Amino acid sequence: MDCMPKRRMPKKKEAEVDELTALSATELSLRIHARSVSCRAVMQAFLERIEAVNPLVNAIVSLREADELMEEAAAADRALAEGRSRGWLHGMPFAVKDLSEARGVRCTYGSRLYRDFVPDFDDIHVERIRAAGAIIIGKTNAPEMGLGSHTYNDVFGVTRNPYDRTKSAGGSSGGAAAALAARLVPVADGSDMMGSLRNPAAFNNVIGFRPSFGRVPSLGNELFLGQHAVNGPMGRSVADVAALLAIQAGHDARDPLSLPREDLAPGRAGDLAGVRIGWLGDFGGHLPFEPGVLELCRSALDAFVAMGASVAEVPPGFDMDRLWQGWRTYRHFLVASAQAADYDDADRRAMMKPELRWEIENGLRLSAAEVAAASAIRSDWYRYVLALFERYEFLVLPAAQVFPFDATMHWPQAIAGRAMDTYHRWMEVVIGPTMAGLPVAAMPAGFGAEGLPAGIQIIGPPRADRAVLQVAASYEAQTGWAARLPAIG
Repeated sequence: MDCMPKRRMPKKKEAEVDELTALSATELSLRIHARSVSCRAVMQAFLERIEAVNPLVNAIVSLREADELMEEAAAADRALAEGRSRGWLHGMPFAVKDLSEARGVRCTYGSRLYRDFVPDFDDIHVERIRAAGAIIIGKTNAPEMGLGSHTYNDVFGVTRNPYDRTKSAGGSSGGAAAALAARLVPVADGSDMMGSLRNPAAFNNVIGFRPSFGRVPSLGNELFLGQHAVNGPMGRSVADVAALLAIQAGHDARDPLSLPREDLAPGRAGDLAGVRIGWLGDFGGHLPFEPGVLELCRSALDAFVAMGASVAEVPPGFDMDRLWQGWRTYRHFLVASAQAADYDDADRRAMMKPELRWEIENGLRLSAAEVAAASAIRSDWYRYVLALFERYEFLVLPAAQVFPFDATMHWPQAIAGRAMDTYHRWMEVVIGPTMAGLPVAAMPAGFGAEGLPAGIQIIGPPRADRAVLQVAASYEAQTGWAARLPAIG
């Protein structure tokens, strides 16, 4: 773990630190712009919170020097005094997920191969976050190259769950989710290929939003084939998530598949009278679940019914083994395409974790015909999902198949007695929305018997991001689970 930056300012009172760091990002922005609290006070409060709590969870990495950050906060205060605001994030501390580049801040991708890489550029969504006034304080931890839904690596170590520090924070946005739950940052960015915004949201009782593919543009060496991973927002409220998404989203010519900017702000939370919701559950017994998870997620459906929605169980209608095989082929292909150059160097290959080498080696053996067959499976799945949306306006799934597990494990070897045949099979529940490019809100579903969080996915039709956020806001108002903070620090 990185050493904490030097501090030369007198510390704030603990109650004041707790008050500022517990605020939603939306409320914090309002107070900063009303000048009822200074950017310097906000920065100092979060740095003190990080100093006290981050050693317990290891969520924030590559933290910049406190003196530099306080100087930037002071500059933000001067700008406001002169009537100049850069945007919603003006003067707010922000830690970027360590899979995205932020100019001048070390970006390791969780890998020893890049432990000394300091980019001289921002990824597109980071560029927008910085332009909206955020002060980049450092990074949030991620697994090596984002592979595996458990955040650990040989550069920074394991990120732990604030609700139980013996447990995993999930991944690959585990550092971001843990930082939010522990109140080390007001809002955060994440990314999602195989549930990397959704699983850690469930594990840490926060909110993650996987936007429609193309909603948030990104840089990349290959611009057309990689249509699975997306960047998106995380927060402790739907309002915060929607506000960050509004900054991240919108077309950029550097990403040819990015979507035009549009109004994504949800309206006021209200009832869901007449809304038809389909419950996918375990896909007719196809997916195993740790005891208690499926039951807890199913009980979350009561909130939709209480708001006037109708909920019906969706009968199995697609060969889910076929979908899994298509997913595996696509993932092998995309990982191998991205990492083959490093793999070709024997010394660099030796520093890769086994799961990364496995993905690359399987990808290098693929033929063009096999990749095309995987695309055909994906196309069939998309058509099947479109037919579901003729019967249901939204679909709901659990966001993970297990509760947060032992942080010393690399991944769950079995669920409910069923062996997991790959390092990511235990997260199969998230691949459907990815394969169809759908918008998904990962929302808290409550806590199990051991006090560990679980979550659900609220899935909308293609490009219905705003509608999903609207339903998520109504669900949030009905349940209030995200308000239950961990007793840490």
